[in-house]
Amino acid sequence: MDHKSIVAAILHDVIEDTDMARDTIAEQFGEEVAALVDGVSKLTHIEFESKAEAQAENFRKMLLAMVQDIRVIMVKLADRLHNMRTLDVMRPDKRRRIAKETLEIYAPIANRLGMHNLRLELEDLGFRASNPLRYQVLEDAMKRVRGNRSEIVSKIEGAIQTRLEQEGLPGRVVGREKHLYSIYRKMRTKHLSFNEVMDVFAFRIIVDKVDTCYRALGAVHGLFTPVPGRFKDYIAIPKVNGYQSLHTVLFSPYSVPIEVQIRTEDMEKVADAGIAAHWQYKSKENSSNTSTHTRVRQWLSSLLEIQQNAGNSIEFLENVKIDLFPDEVYVFTPTGEIREMPRGATAVDFAYAVHTDVGNHCVAVKIDRRLMPLRTELLNGQTVEIITAKGTRPNPAWLDFVVTAKARSTIRHFLKNLKRDESIALGQRLLEKSLATYNLSAGDIDPEQIKSLLKDFGLKKLPDLLEEIGMGNRIPALVARNLVQEHFGSLPEAEHKMNHPLMIKGTEGAVVTLAKCCRPIPGDPILGFVTAGRGIVVHTQGCKNTAEFRKLPEKWIDVQWDEEAEGDFPVDLRVLVNNQRGVLATVAAAISEMNANIENVNMETRDGIHSSLSFTVAVHGRKHLALIIRRIRRIDVVERITRLHK
Repeated sequence: MDHKSIVAAILHDVIEDTDMARDTIAEQFGEEVAALVDGVSKLTHIEFESKAEAQAENFRKMLLAMVQDIRVIMVKLADRLHNMRTLDVMRPDKRRRIAKETLEIYAPIANRLGMHNLRLELEDLGFRASNPLRYQVLEDAMKRVRGNRSEIVSKIEGAIQTRLEQEGLPGRVVGREKHLYSIYRKMRTKHLSFNEVMDVFAFRIIVDKVDTCYRALGAVHGLFTPVPGRFKDYIAIPKVNGYQSLHTVLFSPYSVPIEVQIRTEDMEKVADAGIAAHWQYKSKENSSNTSTHTRVRQWLSSLLEIQQNAGNSIEFLENVKIDLFPDEVYVFTPTGEIREMPRGATAVDFAYAVHTDVGNHCVAVKIDRRLMPLRTELLNGQTVEIITAKGTRPNPAWLDFVVTAKARSTIRHFLKNLKRDESIALGQRLLEKSLATYNLSAGDIDPEQIKSLLKDFGLKKLPDLLEEIGMGNRIPALVARNLVQEHFGSLPEAEHKMNHPLMIKGTEGAVVTLAKCCRPIPGDPILGFVTAGRGIVVHTQGCKNTAEFRKLPEKWIDVQWDEEAEGDFPVDLRVLVNNQRGVLATVAAAISEMNANIENVNMETRDGIHSSLSFTVAVHGRKHLALIIRRIRRIDVVERITRLHK
């Protein structure tokens, strides 16, 4: 690494753990070192609602600094490795939390950067801290197996080395051992026993050049029989982190399969150290063109796009986690270009990988020249052609099957903006319609008066207010009334009798709903509450359900009945009567006499003497109801009558 990286590594905790400011570091060591140190420093001066949010925001800050300068993450990984090596001094709960974070985030990042050796150590240390008992059991089992295997390993190693020499191929053969976390993960995901995982002997052949790799492959295939379908060429098609090698599995004479990796010395360095193998910091004078650096830069630019589309830091962290665990599938564009996609990726994921606009406008897909559904999972070697159309937009149902972070975050971002845009447009139309009753438009209102109203409502911008109206959280007629009041200083009586409280049967055009819990009727003292999607909901003042709303005074609205309110209003009555034949018909006839319609009736026998009759009666108002109650009370068999409030 360059000297600035070393200086930044030495100073990495200075901003976080001392009172040293970033500017002081910039003064003494230069702006570049200050930016690196600041990139790995946590946000300690901001209050977060939860620990998860704080961790996610710190992670976002670090990744954005890493996009500007990849050395930030390299210093952070070195710091994390040192922390993991000294984790034993921590409390068990803290050890497990740090280990989990390492396995979920930092080890996959090291893998994405191709830093194989660092990843292996982070994984094994994380495994030991998070599952100490399982680690110990596997470590003991490995020690027992190692002794039994050493003789077979040396024999196979010797046989491969001899064959290479016979073919005149320069190279060295190394028997390699699986590391513990990889064994544990394989046992868990594939439900295998320890013996089944350890059945495979692994060897690495390291040669001088690419041409020799393929010749060495021919030599080992001549020595041992290859297992069909188990050959992978990562030299022609490198992995997403730049890793290159030939992989093949062979049948050995010892009744166990052999896994062989063949690569050049250069590929070996990249496989072990990744982006740190050929450190060339990208600058104006010196730009790195190696495969690993190019792929890392592509990944970083995709991270930037995910960050721009994420709603918050926790959503960003979740999206990056999805992006950090790719098990690659290789597919082709119609022009023959290779695209790497994570396993399980669909045609929609592929469309977004090509370009955001292609994803947003895709309508169909051809896989190997056949039309297929957009949710089709992609397989190795397929040719994928996306069909787009203008005017189309992302479908919310896509979120059920997309797997890449870019597709998920872009669809969410688009739908969020679409919902907001539609709400604002609707709010604008509703407000203009309400203002038109005063012969005004939004353009006639002074911007300062709009600002004043926004401040009263606790909103920042006019679009926020329009969105509230469009979503049904605010009544357009009431907003218009407030704006008119701001504009004229008072409400014009000629236009509206606004010096009275809002009438239910008025001309404001607001949606009014009568609550079913208390069934208010003209003449009842009432309260109005602004409710999203239902306009103004009117309750009687004594209704039990208003207790919750009374804590939200900004949602109250002063309402009263229009003097000319007409119509039939349902009201619930309960009548307790002596249990006699024909009693229901007698009460029903009395209600009909008073010109009231019975909408519903129910009869229950309470005991052998009394029955309870429940009626839903349509009345014109409170006076009409009083007359009905008085008439029913005059019936001899009636003991008691009450108006019901649910």
